[in-house]
Amino acid sequence: MDSKKRREDILLKLIENNGPIKGTDFAKVYGVTRQIIVKDIAILRARGNKIIATPDGYIIAKEENRVKSIIAVSHDSDSIREELEIVIKYGGIIEDVIVEHPMYGEIKAMLMIKNLNDINNFVDKYKNNHAKPLSVLTNGVHIHTISADDEVNMDLIKKELKDKGFVVS
Repeated sequence: MDSKKRREDILLKLIENNGPIKGTDFAKVYGVTRQIIVKDIAILRARGNKIIATPDGYIIAKEENRVKSIIAVSHDSDSIREELEIVIKYGGIIEDVIVEHPMYGEIKAMLMIKNLNDINNFVDKYKNNHAKPLSVLTNGVHIHTISADDEVNMDLIKKELKDKGFVVS
């Protein structure tokens, strides 16, 4: 299969699939390296396809009528689960995490955490890999893009995050 056909097939699989697909899985299917898949995804993005890389694999960004808000928060590593659970409790999605590094500028990672299973997977990866969250670079301060079904749920998310002391004033 030539590279053009492979990219068309990758795009079709992403459109048809409701969940994320790992680059390594694509690489196995097409008998290429993961780096070739990364290049294919970059080319597909350059052509205007809204492909997002999440910790669980690639997905197509769905155009939805959701309310979005950017919220600055601060907490230690032990409070990650609590913060994320507050957001999903009201139907929110934690789309990303952003830190403002003094030397490198903005560092952003896509999360797309939308349910308890996503939180469990995220926390398990975090613990099993002995990783540190991006917020360790900024003494716990970080920013999330959060989306919700409506303003009412977004207000509930913001209120509880503020009441728990997570929101940076």
